[in-house]
Amino acid sequence: MTDPGAPAGAVPVENSSEFAAAPDAFQRLWTPHRMVYIQGGQQPAEHECPFCVAPKLDDEKSLIVARGTHAYALLNLYPYNSGHLLVCPYRHIATYDQATPEEVAEIGELTQIAMRVITEVSHCDGFNLGMNQGKVAGAGIAAHLHQHIVPRWETDANFFPIIAGTKALPRLLGDVRQEIAEAWPKA
Repeated sequence: MTDPGAPAGAVPVENSSEFAAAPDAFQRLWTPHRMVYIQGGQQPAEHECPFCVAPKLDDEKSLIVARGTHAYALLNLYPYNSGHLLVCPYRHIATYDQATPEEVAEIGELTQIAMRVITEVSHCDGFNLGMNQGKVAGAGIAAHLHQHIVPRWETDANFFPIIAGTKALPRLLGDVRQEIAEAWPKA
């Protein structure tokens, strides 16, 4: 359904009250490009691990915003919100208990810095932080440890509809990566 008052080229939005089902308060924004991620198998072979490949590429191409000695921070390719970062150790390990004390410390330090930088550049009101350990726990890439840093705003939806459904993102990944990387404190 296209809003007659919408500008030319606007993305159509469907109102759920017009469907043959119990209406709800949500509108749907269709994002078929995500099917590559959903259907393509979220668990890559070890030699294809995106978190092992990313540090070998340039920062812009891999969406890396900061590199440390034991871990690095990059934008999530499939973010829940604009500025959704991941912090990963360079070493290919699956769970937090396999991390060395140095890796744990640097993951924590990068997380703190990321929160400060994202707050500064995006004026968010809070964060969801988390690690899904193992495929059964919801880890998209279960073979390589990674922590999510999801910025939240008072006016965004609550976390569960975001995970269960589709989220419209107002900014391009490359623009967000550049803004966060430029604001990241230099060593």
